[in-house]
Amino acid sequence: QVQLVESGGGLVQAGGSLRLSCAASGLTFSNYAMAWFRQTPGKEREFVAAINWSGDNTYYADSVKGRFTISRDNAKNTVYLQMNSLKPEDTAVYYCAADLDRNFAIRTPSYWPRYNYWGQGTQVTVSS
Repeated sequence: QVQLVESGGGLVQAGGSLRLSCAASGLTFSNYAMAWFRQTPGKEREFVAAINWSGDNTYYADSVKGRFTISRDNAKNTVYLQMNSLKPEDTAVYYCAADLDRNFAIRTPSYWPRYNYWGQGTQVTVSS
């Protein structure tokens, strides 16, 4: 049974930092590309960042480029999202996702239906 479990969310002031983690189990982690998405009530799921299986290639939404960093540790079956210079508009539930197309060879990383597995989400709230 595949499980993706996010952690690290919380309440932070604008300008602050948070580090999200997503621990994977029940799959061969290095076979999967990983990504982070976020969603607020009434809005569509929004791509945040993605990373290929080896960590050599990363992708970011323009809204987070230069502030967020995605990374992974295949030995720990974990993907991370370091979020710096947080803004109130970053407030959302953050989800991690796993995709068997581990090098994003078929579709763009931001296409959320491509992902095979999703976590339950972790809330990030940025106060102004």
